[in-house]
Amino acid sequence: MIATREVPQQALERLRAAGVAPVLARLLAARGVEHAEELALDLGRLLPPAAMKGLAHAARLLADALAAGERICVVADYDCDGATACAVALRGLRALGAAPGQLDYLVPNRFEHGYGLTPPVVALAARHPRLGRPDWLLTVDSGIASADGVEAAHAAGMRVIVTDHHLPGAALPPADAIVDPNQPDCAFPSKHLAGVGVMFYLLLGVRTELRRRDPGNPAARVPLQALLDLVALGTVADLVRLDANNRLLVQAGLQRIRAGAACAGIRALLQAAGRDARRAGSSDLGFAVGPRINAAGRLADISLGIECLLTDDPTRAAELASALDAINRERRGIESVMRDEALAELDALPVPPAQRHCVVLHRPGWHEGVVGLVASRVKERAHRPTVALACSSADPGLLRGSGRSIPGVHLRDALDLVDKRAPGLLLRFGGHAMAAGLTLPASRLDEFAALLEEAVRELADPDCFASTLLTDGPLAPAEIDLALVDALEAQVWGQGFAAPLFSGEFAVARQSLAGGRHLRLELRADCGARLEAIAFGRTETLPDRAILAYRLIRDEYRGLASVRLVVEAAEPPGLAPPHPV
Repeated sequence: MIATREVPQQALERLRAAGVAPVLARLLAARGVEHAEELALDLGRLLPPAAMKGLAHAARLLADALAAGERICVVADYDCDGATACAVALRGLRALGAAPGQLDYLVPNRFEHGYGLTPPVVALAARHPRLGRPDWLLTVDSGIASADGVEAAHAAGMRVIVTDHHLPGAALPPADAIVDPNQPDCAFPSKHLAGVGVMFYLLLGVRTELRRRDPGNPAARVPLQALLDLVALGTVADLVRLDANNRLLVQAGLQRIRAGAACAGIRALLQAAGRDARRAGSSDLGFAVGPRINAAGRLADISLGIECLLTDDPTRAAELASALDAINRERRGIESVMRDEALAELDALPVPPAQRHCVVLHRPGWHEGVVGLVASRVKERAHRPTVALACSSADPGLLRGSGRSIPGVHLRDALDLVDKRAPGLLLRFGGHAMAAGLTLPASRLDEFAALLEEAVRELADPDCFASTLLTDGPLAPAEIDLALVDALEAQVWGQGFAAPLFSGEFAVARQSLAGGRHLRLELRADCGARLEAIAFGRTETLPDRAILAYRLIRDEYRGLASVRLVVEAAEPPGLAPPHPV
């Protein structure tokens, strides 16, 4: 059902009194912004690094290692957050004084080495082709659940600094330092930093430590804000909640991208995706750049994405971006087949999704690197937490899966409850509220599905299973113009700070299929105004009148720009309170 968000009136009035445009004030107030000061882009408003547990200690250790010439190996993760965190670590530490040959990275193979700092990954690090045996392992976007790996590193004579943002397990790993805002007793106010954000904060701490030791050291004045394009990309791509602190990071990064100051790799990836860097928004990072990097980790080697983000050579960046674009096209083809198969499996379930609390799907032949995307598609269709599993390429007796959740169901907590009730069933699991990964024996799939259903039923808020599409209500035709589109594009939207979605009742004056796949519409408002719209992927025609949920986009054709409505959902009048336009 299409519904309208509540708008706190006092916040709305304060924002409008401060000069915020009426539509934008309404959108921001509905998302928890109470004062216009919260919209300031001053990086001085970032939460201070000192509040993050373990950060000062980790910064001292890294400053010591840099000064002593000790070799540091960054252990990356195989998604966009991990790739950007790796690039930020390498670029930042080099700027802070790492000597040539002192610093390098390693990325596990997701199909062979498992997730995080596992003992096999430590064994790889110990014979690094360029570093030899490193003195330090620095994890990014992983490690908080890697007790065995940390112990293996210590046994091999390597020290470990963990930087992560995922939820810890029952016990923390015995690392030399841990920086994770979600570890127990961490007073850092925001628990929503991505892995790349945690690494950026650690670099701020290292710079502060260098400044304390020698204020005249050039490294003590390194402009780390030059890394914010990478921080913005990883933050948006990882779908962490865009709280005020994350929005500051993303907005600052987008400003650098729009100003032409992004790294060569991001510029090349935007060009490969056909996006205009001068108008780049969070959706370009989340739907164009991020998937191209993630595709390398899903199907091939995320090192390709990391190298693209590390190079300063535009020609090399373009070559790597082209290769990533080709991998992403392959990923889309695989995903399309798997998505159709998964939706067929969903429709064939003996108990329909509406009578379930979660969905667990597996099909032989699925690609283990793409199951997370399939889980996301099924979750959107069924509005239920969904886990999709594929046979492990390393061990056919194991299933590796990825889950996606809905608001009101903390997926990692549900998996933790399964683990407590059936110790040994989950060989490995981790994640956060909205996404998680897991490994289990193929022979115990049915047992897992039953236990997860029970866990979700017990933990979930019952109201969360009602499928309601929240919108920002109606717009007057006079408000629908390019100035509004520009104002919306200038803001940062994403997870936890939803992109604007409006709704209203329209007469459908004309409709036709475009390319046999999309419904092209001419809508008429009650005042007589006519609006052009399109419903991508919809072939079913609409009734003469309908309540539509829509977003606004800039439509450019032959040098002329106009506004088009993109219809995301439709329902007949009477199912929801009408929104006359």
